[in-house]
Amino acid sequence: MVPAQVASSSSNRVSKLRDSSQIALALLYRVTLIKLSFSHCQGIYSQFGLAIRQNDHQARRGFVEWAQNEIAVVPDFHKRILLSDEAHFWLNDYVNKQNCRIWSEANPQVYVETPLHPEKLTVWCTLWAGGIIGPFFKNDEGHNVTVNGDRSRAMITNFFIPELNNHNVQELWFQQDGATCHTARATIDLLKDTFGDRPISRFGPGNWPPRSCDLTPLDYFLWGYVKSLVYADKPQTLDHLEDNIRRVIADIRPQMLEKVIENWTSRLDYIRASRGSPMPGIIFKM
Repeated sequence: MVPAQVASSSSNRVSKLRDSSQIALALLYRVTLIKLSFSHCQGIYSQFGLAIRQNDHQARRGFVEWAQNEIAVVPDFHKRILLSDEAHFWLNDYVNKQNCRIWSEANPQVYVETPLHPEKLTVWCTLWAGGIIGPFFKNDEGHNVTVNGDRSRAMITNFFIPELNNHNVQELWFQQDGATCHTARATIDLLKDTFGDRPISRFGPGNWPPRSCDLTPLDYFLWGYVKSLVYADKPQTLDHLEDNIRRVIADIRPQMLEKVIENWTSRLDYIRASRGSPMPGIIFKM
């Protein structure tokens, strides 16, 4: 009975099978694993991401061609880009990927949508070969706020630019996605005051392609790495979660970031060869 149920639905939860078959959970795990081992199945973690649109391919190819041309002129160009992004960290309703395995003889490429939850932190960081700037928490007295152009510019003025004082900004580029609050004229003008013609965003010399998580090191490395560690002690308050996030990010070694940035150039090669197609999986390895 149990093997048939396992085979009938590759995404059945073990606990759901237990409820329907009235078998002790420990025994059910053993039966399930035995069945799966004999059927040559493998455990596959669900991936979470954005589906790109058909006309995104051209934008991705255009950006990759531009970036590789820059690298041909300045070989360490990729090490001069400040790549930015933000992510939500849920307090109680986070996704535990250990509980998101799908058993199948082939990778079904299943994506899982997660619901919104009111208790969360919104975190912004910039990552580059020289380190991580941040985290910056987009919260007001413990409450999440809607990020608009004014708040985005306040963060740039009061947090981001002062953090750049120890770096030669004339050699650096700054990347951001195409969110409206990031690309408002006043925001772009503010960035140009610091970076000149070197912001990588919409309508810039390096037009950042939309829905390109596979090109954003914070998406394909940082957020997943941090989330794998900050919930280990089961934080019960947002302050506790914030402390964990700060600690984990501060502990990231420079050698790790060097590997992340070097991997970025491999991703450019892949996307160019695939004519803008999204990467089928994570190729970055520590």
